[in-house]
Amino acid sequence: MKPLTLAIVVTGAAAAGAAGYLAYDEWSKLSKTPSQVEAPTEAPPAKLAATLPDFQLADRAGEMRSLAHWSGKSLIVNFWATWCAPCRREIPLLEKLQARYGPEGFQVIGIAADYRDKVIAYADEIKLTYPLLIGEQEALDAATAFGVEAVGFPFTIFSDTQGRIVAAHVGELHEEQADVILGAVRRVNAGTISPEQARGEIEAGLLAIPHGHGDAE
Repeated sequence: MKPLTLAIVVTGAAAAGAAGYLAYDEWSKLSKTPSQVEAPTEAPPAKLAATLPDFQLADRAGEMRSLAHWSGKSLIVNFWATWCAPCRREIPLLEKLQARYGPEGFQVIGIAADYRDKVIAYADEIKLTYPLLIGEQEALDAATAFGVEAVGFPFTIFSDTQGRIVAAHVGELHEEQADVILGAVRRVNAGTISPEQARGEIEAGLLAIPHGHGDAE
């Protein structure tokens, strides 16, 4: 097996900042190693991509798929690994979100940056139901397509039905946070607010969550 060469950091909500949410122009904080965060740089900081990137990974059956397979849906793209405890903890919530928001056109997609046999075994063990895309270095390369160079696991991308990226959440996702983010994405889908306005609403909504509600202990 080839080693996974992209820098990986397991994060909790506290380590990720306010509620683990990254505004669009704050994603650059995750594109640096810890030793580089405060270091000055001449290059412009990396930013979260404006739209869902184009890449292909194998699904559980071994068929190559891209995110375009779910075109027309609002995607909840969750990067995770079997060795990541916060990733494992949030899977039941992702299943719950799929059941609650799926009828509205939302779709959870798990992207496992891990060894395929371990992912399949774990997914079978817990009876995971939402679609999975699996890769080793390829999955980490997919993360860079979102504008990330150093990955904090888990992290989750939220898009609207047009494939525009509305928000990113780094660290374990909690129900109160998910409801704030998906509520804003729902309004983007309805055409009542823009993705930019949604980001402002999300930031304010997450800050309004009482301390300790939805944050990792």
